[in-house]
Amino acid sequence: MTIVALPSFAQIQDAAARIAPHARVTPVLRNDALDALAGARLYFKCENLQRGGAFKFRGACNAVWALDEASAARGVVTHSSGNHGNALAMAAAIRGIRAHVVVPDGAVRAKLEAIERAGAVLHRCAPTQAAREAAVAQLMQDTGAIRVHPYADTQVMAGQGTLALELLAQAPDLDALMTPVGGGGLASGVAIAAHALRPELALYAAEPAGADDAARSLARGERVTDVVPQTVCDGLRALVGETNLAALREHRVDIVTVSDEETVAAMRLLWQELKQVVEVSSATAFAAVLKARDRFTGRRVGVVLTGGNVDLDALPW
Repeated sequence: MTIVALPSFAQIQDAAARIAPHARVTPVLRNDALDALAGARLYFKCENLQRGGAFKFRGACNAVWALDEASAARGVVTHSSGNHGNALAMAAAIRGIRAHVVVPDGAVRAKLEAIERAGAVLHRCAPTQAAREAAVAQLMQDTGAIRVHPYADTQVMAGQGTLALELLAQAPDLDALMTPVGGGGLASGVAIAAHALRPELALYAAEPAGADDAARSLARGERVTDVVPQTVCDGLRALVGETNLAALREHRVDIVTVSDEETVAAMRLLWQELKQVVEVSSATAFAAVLKARDRFTGRRVGVVLTGGNVDLDALPW
């Protein structure tokens, strides 16, 4: 994977202005019952209500609209298990350019249908990181399209960082902030923006125990690449990027790993009490707050609900 530069705070501010005409300002919700369970005051940033149903629209929109006219005319290409592909397809459609999305076998059907509805061309590949990257490289060669990586892209990270600008304007007195972490685009962009505004803010990330490469990488002091993801959290199966990992380390992001059982239980609570449909990957953030309750007791905690694209036909009821 190509090493890319982390965005500066100024680039995140530029991204906020660039995506403002297209992205939604998502609400922050509170719930007394969930506060009681956590022993903390929780502020849920509802990116499940973002355009396309996930935070990914921020980064994809910024990356597409940051392209000059000549580059944009070539179209864009990415690999994605769902939400980033959908976001890129939507952003490309708004700008009137072609999008190609490489999707791994086993991706959630509802997410693939959303990508197609947004107008992108789907390309299938084996469910490995190597297969994804190889397919994207081939499409770049065949079509001339510009790659917009799901997380190892400066403009994508800058776009994701706009979430922190918004949240800290809506809830300026937070003591801690929790996001899920997969490839690390969100966690790194948020960390840069949050610490530029609030250097003392405690930053956390939630990761599935069955895909804990970021936690292992931070513990070992080098990027771990031999983790084979085994988790229901389809949006968090990607290995953390090298650049993204550097941001997590620099900003002292503390990772809490959660089991699939803990995550599904947290998702049910969010549906039941907050009345928000969130996908299982999104629920890891709340699951981590519940699991590490002693770290958050009495504190004001921002919890990022990253998406709500659930395959309702796959539910067991």
